[in-house]
Amino acid sequence: MVRGTAPSLFWHLTEPTRCAVDVAQFVASRSMLKGAPGGDGHPVLVLPGLGAADTTTITLRRFLTGLGYEAHKWGLGRNIGPTRKAVDGIHALITRVSDAYGGPVSLVGWSLGGIFARELARDHPHRVRQVITLGSPYNMTDPRQSRALPAFELFSRLHIPKDEFPPPEHSRPPIPVPATSIYSKTDGIVAWESCVEEPGHRRENVQVSSSHLGYGYNPTVMWVVADRLAQPEGHWRPFAPPPGLAALYPNVA
Repeated sequence: MVRGTAPSLFWHLTEPTRCAVDVAQFVASRSMLKGAPGGDGHPVLVLPGLGAADTTTITLRRFLTGLGYEAHKWGLGRNIGPTRKAVDGIHALITRVSDAYGGPVSLVGWSLGGIFARELARDHPHRVRQVITLGSPYNMTDPRQSRALPAFELFSRLHIPKDEFPPPEHSRPPIPVPATSIYSKTDGIVAWESCVEEPGHRRENVQVSSSHLGYGYNPTVMWVVADRLAQPEGHWRPFAPPPGLAALYPNVA
């Protein structure tokens, strides 16, 4: 797969404005989203992106709660990268939530939160039902693919030692649970090519039109998340939008 460099300066500079558009679209689409597939009550853990806290995922979590899921925040403060607190905390969290509900947990990770989610799936496959990533550059092969790298490096002195970082994604087999990677070619923070993997058994990439800052509010993203979470456990199928929404997902046949 051809790897890209950083998103264009235009997409980057217009991120705040386009995020506001994503929020406005969510407000305008609330009646449509009421028709999204309902949930079965299983727990869903939502992980925020770099520099973000649980406040940024409130809208998404409320949406999932309204569909019938037990939506959980990560509760570890602001996500400033793989600090010891974050790494140990998410392992304890997945164990606690899974044990409390007596079954696996679905993970929804936004940006860096999605990278954490994929590592949790590798370390605790029996506790993870599926992983959904929102603009997560887990497949990054060149630091220039992310305009957020300076912010990540700003906190690097607080991170775990580099020798404890997991190997690059492209050097390992796919994660052992169903995975959906949601990405946008208008993402102004990370190169969309770094947010996808080769599709295959129980793994897929779904393209949407969204800003990076707006993934958690964008109605087309929310519909995909709802559809993926609604699948019966053990019966994964590729995403297929309803006929009336098919034009919003250009890479889905």
